[in-house]
Amino acid sequence: MGDAKNNLHKALTDLIAPYRVTSGKGFRLKDYATAPTGRAADKERNEELLKTCSKHLSSQQERLHAEGRWSLLLILQGMDASGKDGAIKNVMSGVDPQGVDVTSFKAPAGAEMEHDYLWRCSLALPRRGRIGIFNRSYYEEVVAVRVYPRFLEGQRLPKKLIGKGIWDDRLSDIAQYEGYLARNGTVLRKIFLNISPDEQKRRLLARIEDPDKMWKFSPDDLRDRQRWPDFMSAYEEAIKATASKSAPWYVVPADDKPFARLVVAHIAVEALEELNLAFPTVGPENVAAAKEAAAKLAAEGELARNGAKRRGQS
Repeated sequence: MGDAKNNLHKALTDLIAPYRVTSGKGFRLKDYATAPTGRAADKERNEELLKTCSKHLSSQQERLHAEGRWSLLLILQGMDASGKDGAIKNVMSGVDPQGVDVTSFKAPAGAEMEHDYLWRCSLALPRRGRIGIFNRSYYEEVVAVRVYPRFLEGQRLPKKLIGKGIWDDRLSDIAQYEGYLARNGTVLRKIFLNISPDEQKRRLLARIEDPDKMWKFSPDDLRDRQRWPDFMSAYEEAIKATASKSAPWYVVPADDKPFARLVVAHIAVEALEELNLAFPTVGPENVAAAKEAAAKLAAEGELARNGAKRRGQS
């Protein structure tokens, strides 16, 4: 059984390795496929492997909670309909919901506009012992806002701070921020769900045609679709500037939903397994106290049975 588990772990680790980006040197988004090939495209197999992965993730999450020293943050980015919601739902389906925090970031508003762009994300960071998932994140500030610079006007920044270097400055700040998180016990994994324009078109049409899913469609989806090359360029620059060993990116083929979900699940599993998490050990005094408590509990049952016998005889 142990060998089978180890073989499966190695196979899945090898599976996700090609999508990991730990350095921006030479990175080009176009070098990454949007769909798996060969055996990796076996949907039934991937769905079964996902169930196994989810069990491993649940086991690791219990240890993460019990140890209470680390936290895991998964950041999911991607174009509309790339599968962020579905990945969260399916990957975390077997994990104790008390140990997971999911935050979906929309366009900033209200008090969020009166703070720096990292503020609202900092408030949502997972506590020690928990898994946090960001459905979009501060990366929108160097992707969507970069594609539509007019969004900067609503952020009330001093005018002299808005210049040609603002994107490089923000990317540098993000890289340093993520280094800070890593040095304080937050394990960070960033996932770009890499969908093709053709697959996005198919999914958007499916949303429009399904009355139960039409609510998810927004005219902004088409607006962003028309700027596809600009979004890909912005994502490429973001990944190049912020990929590191402590906060790697994963460019995941997203045209195949079961495969994408499997990769996301194992990214989380691998991140936690690298921590060598363990349940706290119990000292001799606590062991003795526990055994004494067990004896008392057992005696309660024996007393109850003896009492019942006496009542039956009377």
